[in-house]
Amino acid sequence: MEKQRILPAEALRMLQKGNSRYMSGGLEHPNLGQGRRTLTAMQGQRPFAVILSCSDSRVPVELIFDCGIGDIFVVRVAGNVLGNSELGSIEYAVDHLGVSLFLVLGHTKCGAVKAVCEAGLLDGNLRGISEKILPAVQEVDATSPGSTSDQKVTEAVKANVRNSIQLAFMSSKSIRLKALAEELMVMGAFYNIETGEVHWMGSHPEQERLVKPYHK
Repeated sequence: MEKQRILPAEALRMLQKGNSRYMSGGLEHPNLGQGRRTLTAMQGQRPFAVILSCSDSRVPVELIFDCGIGDIFVVRVAGNVLGNSELGSIEYAVDHLGVSLFLVLGHTKCGAVKAVCEAGLLDGNLRGISEKILPAVQEVDATSPGSTSDQKVTEAVKANVRNSIQLAFMSSKSIRLKALAEELMVMGAFYNIETGEVHWMGSHPEQERLVKPYHK
């Protein structure tokens, strides 16, 4: 679908305004009609952002940003962790769909993070997910040893968001190069499942260090 590319700052503004509409009850429900379905079916998709989100049913990504068909490319996995399949999906959005914003979205009361906080590594097929979350939990244990259980989960969710961003930079040449050229904004956010508000965490605090040594 041919259209003018949306710049990173504008993509962020669109998500922020969408979340404000969601919180205020002034939803516009854009791009949901037959016309939009026909357009994207015939001309293809051109989303402006890719979002790595938790699979939690209380985090309906398109709804909380008041977006419609073809607006955002959503990759969902428990704990918003980053593995090869997730990273490949994100690179597809970056390289082939031309998104200008990559957002990692954590949320309050994340069951996956809470489980790792309480039990450490999990059994069965959950082990791979818990292995990716565990470093965030260990970081909080080291930096905030006196946290309550709720505080620990909240801070671990935020640390996990940062860790997913760091892994994306370290594992993807496409993301590094696009970020270095300022064609792609990469940032984290934290969704409150009770209030509906998205708290914007900004870029990774060490983005410059993460991108430049690996940009070739």
